[in-house]
Amino acid sequence: MALLSVLTPVLAVILCLVIGFMLLNSRSTETTSTSAGKTDGTSKADFRPWVDQDLQDDTEITAKDDDGNDWVDSNEEEDLPHVPYSPPRYPEETMLQRSKDMYTLLNQRRSVRFISPEPVPREVIDNVIRTAGTAPSGAHTEPWTFVVVSDPETKHQIRQIVEEEEEVNYRQRMGDKWVSDLARLRTNWIKDYLDVAPYLVLIFKQTYGILPNGKKKTHYYNEISVSISCGILLAALQNVGLVTVTSTPLNCGPQLRLLLKRPANEKLLMLLPVGYPASDATVPDLKRKPLDDIVVHI
Repeated sequence: MALLSVLTPVLAVILCLVIGFMLLNSRSTETTSTSAGKTDGTSKADFRPWVDQDLQDDTEITAKDDDGNDWVDSNEEEDLPHVPYSPPRYPEETMLQRSKDMYTLLNQRRSVRFISPEPVPREVIDNVIRTAGTAPSGAHTEPWTFVVVSDPETKHQIRQIVEEEEEVNYRQRMGDKWVSDLARLRTNWIKDYLDVAPYLVLIFKQTYGILPNGKKKTHYYNEISVSISCGILLAALQNVGLVTVTSTPLNCGPQLRLLLKRPANEKLLMLLPVGYPASDATVPDLKRKPLDDIVVHI
């Protein structure tokens, strides 16, 4: 009896610990199940591949803490001197006319899927890309790489990769509504222009930089910066009379990056076939929103 009276409290403590462990384990399992359910729900009901996959910016600045000395500190870089800046200043009448001329030029821009195989001077392409490289970027990191492809075999390989994935996109990934919204534009997964266009320009965002000494450099707002650069590139192409169609081929980025031998810090943002419009080119008769629908003056 004396032994039993001594063991009873010990057994009670052990029993409590066992019950507590079982409750915690049950709660953990329930939480995991709930989280999985939310993930499944998101993938089925709220899945937006055009945001979550295609244009997702997966730059993780917090990786700087994990990689230790692999990242360069800002105080290791040279201080930049400032220089005077005096851009041209125009009379109001000239400003008004230039603003109208610029609008007229860019209002003629259309997404063109019928491109001529006629050669385009390489120097012109280099100049429009040089113009795109004047875009602002976070902390002036210039996180863009423009890969210009003119080799017919490489263009054909790009087309094969894109069409294979695009067929799956149209049939499975994009959803009925997205495909229905595109129907009036008469687009599908067949991309003849990827073979025909004299140039394919693939724009990669650099999620971080790699310095000559091997250290990594944070590229702030890299996707926004590269997107601005793409907009300037489209304007520069319109300015010289060339056409393109903006393409963000879903699920093609990794394969195209490997094909073009681009490093792991680069991710495909946009693909542009570039050339003159075909003689029989057509475009949808789209109308742009009036100014009152896109501007708010306060």
